[in-house]
Amino acid sequence: QVEFTRAEQVEANRFYVYDGSGFDPFSGVLPMFGEGEYGGGGNKKVASYVEFKNSEENHLGIPLPKGRVRFYREDGDQLQFVGEAQIDHTAKDETLRLKTGHAFDLVGERRRMNFTKSPRRDEATETFEIKLRNRKETAVEIRVVEHLLRWANWEITEATLEPNKLNAQTLEFRVPLAAGEEKTLTYTVQYTW
Repeated sequence: QVEFTRAEQVEANRFYVYDGSGFDPFSGVLPMFGEGEYGGGGNKKVASYVEFKNSEENHLGIPLPKGRVRFYREDGDQLQFVGEAQIDHTAKDETLRLKTGHAFDLVGERRRMNFTKSPRRDEATETFEIKLRNRKETAVEIRVVEHLLRWANWEITEATLEPNKLNAQTLEFRVPLAAGEEKTLTYTVQYTW
């Protein structure tokens, strides 16, 4: 391996994402609207991401070739390795969002609390509970991602926090957590077809 470039003092934002459904968008398997077992959860890991702009003002600003990016931070008089990720070819002045691993001191749990299918066969409702724990000594925000894949027509009928709609079938809840805090997020979705 040959080091292509090195940049110091790059301004980067770290953020955390919890996707508790364990949904693999590349598996080719989508849930049917009547299957009650989809999305019960199982994943407790919270992913850690870094976001930065490839700009001259950010000590970069050159076309970056496809390859591995390693992240270090100063720790006293030496550098501490904090993660790595693969990037695709990236043009100057574009923003990169890279997964650098999982946070060991953030935990998520997702459970389906209710699933009902109407006897009329044109409606299903389910409720999810997502518990988040921040074991860090600092406050964080966890972006909880939920995939509404049972059917194209859906409506959030109840939620403890207002979600952002990322696309036609993906929601994001931004949950702030103080150091040592635990929070519970619940929402109910109604599908119609």
